[in-house]
Amino acid sequence: MIRLFQTNDIRKVEELEGMWEFATMESGHAIPAAYPRRLPVPGCWENHPLYKTYRGAAAYRRRIQVKNGATNLRFTFKGVSHTARVIWDGVQVASHYNAYTAFSAIVREVPAGEHELIVVADNSFHEHSSLHQPNDYYSYGGITRPVVMEEVPDVFLERLQFTPRRVEGEWVADVQAFVTNNGEATSRAKVHCELDGVYFELEMGSVGGGQSTVLHGSAKIPGARPWSVSTPNLYALKARLFLDDAVLPTDDLIERVGFRSLTTERGKIQLNGEDIILKGFNRHEDHPMAGCALPLALMVHDLDLMEDMGANTVRTSHYPNDERFLDLCDERGILVWEENHARGFSIEQMRHPKFVEQCEDVNREMVEQHANHPSIIVWGILNECASDCEEGRVHYIRQLDQIRSMDPSRPLTFASHHRDREMCFDLVDIVSFNLYPGWYGDEDPGELVDQARGWAETGGGAGKPIIMSEFGGDGYYGYRDASRVRGTEERQADIIEANLAAYSARSYLSGMLIWQFSDCRVTEGTGWLLSRAGTQNSKGIVDRYRRPKLAYDVVKSYFRR
Repeated sequence: MIRLFQTNDIRKVEELEGMWEFATMESGHAIPAAYPRRLPVPGCWENHPLYKTYRGAAAYRRRIQVKNGATNLRFTFKGVSHTARVIWDGVQVASHYNAYTAFSAIVREVPAGEHELIVVADNSFHEHSSLHQPNDYYSYGGITRPVVMEEVPDVFLERLQFTPRRVEGEWVADVQAFVTNNGEATSRAKVHCELDGVYFELEMGSVGGGQSTVLHGSAKIPGARPWSVSTPNLYALKARLFLDDAVLPTDDLIERVGFRSLTTERGKIQLNGEDIILKGFNRHEDHPMAGCALPLALMVHDLDLMEDMGANTVRTSHYPNDERFLDLCDERGILVWEENHARGFSIEQMRHPKFVEQCEDVNREMVEQHANHPSIIVWGILNECASDCEEGRVHYIRQLDQIRSMDPSRPLTFASHHRDREMCFDLVDIVSFNLYPGWYGDEDPGELVDQARGWAETGGGAGKPIIMSEFGGDGYYGYRDASRVRGTEERQADIIEANLAAYSARSYLSGMLIWQFSDCRVTEGTGWLLSRAGTQNSKGIVDRYRRPKLAYDVVKSYFRR
């Protein structure tokens, strides 16, 4: 399943889910001569018994049958971990860095017959990668999210971006249509839109060969009902592309959108003008039976468990999530803090020559691809990076400015662990703290969060909403003991209860996000961070198989109040 709704009426779309030929490439970058295995796509190669710890390059191959000649084919890869090369009939047509955002490749005027599609995935850590580093989660390998094949004309709708506004008591839809011309001739393009029974046209524009253009337009939508946690109303935004004097559309695109407003006033976060408190979890895309390639049923199960505990928020730590999971959050009224892929980097690591470029690419792709999800209410960047020095501050300014220029409708934040050394609270709309009282130290949660409020007030975050973005402690599933020593489910439950009791009692907090929803696999390595027992981060309220620990009922007792 590509999305949870139909994305086109006119354009021919086919998902390339299924069994692909597979071969590892230990020898380097040479395309394999033989493919001894067949692996599922989407999927992670670590789920195969022979490749459970394989880190390196591997090739996936699939034969494509084209019935009608001179067809333009557009392949969209929703996620390939971690770098990718796409080879069509022996010629490389695309490459991409970053496992957590989509990319496309177009091959023009494909003749009828059988063709070969090869995707080389590489999850190795190497000198050209600034973001993909050994970390406190596992970087799986493979084509981990869906692959889509579309037949597109030379001039087609690349994407839509929707922004809702409230004007004199009515909702207004601002729409941008991004039109791309892969042909040679210049065309005049116009886009007709339909939203909740309202028909409107965007401005007309010319698009030259090999170029793209953006067409703008807006319309009042009198009957629109707002999207909220309790009433997650969604609407289909349908766009059709007309070229020159044609009376019939040549292409179309459908997005699913919601009307809602976001503000940060009086030290609080408002959704549609009403103060909200974020209660939820940090979540990794990880499951022992699927790796990071969770099927829809497991995504639904995660949200079922979160909602059962009374959660209303999920943070996509520490990378953009699968669009289908975001679709579920749209449907169910789950608030989302979506985050770019950069976690825990020192200033030395941020000096990597590729760091600026690769962060800019991830940020751009995250916003372009996910801006239409009403559930996303916060963009986050650079979790626990070097925001405590002037050199690091330059990176925060650059990235926050980039995202604001693309989408000024959402508040921005980052999660900090620098306490009173933090230097970037003045740059964001929401102040967020990662603190672990009761686990990494014996501090009292209430006293520590009061201190944190003081750090925010004096460090540039005065009057801004405050979120406890991470807190928790290890609990090994099944390790129960009356001693309540570290690592027992009892000790974890005690830590979670002490934190939730403190945060729930403080009206100045706008959110509390537990680290984490479920246990997850981590990179094996040296140093305290990468030598976790069983190569797992065991701070989940449920274990890797989603079995509840004792802390589950503790969370439920607080979140459901």
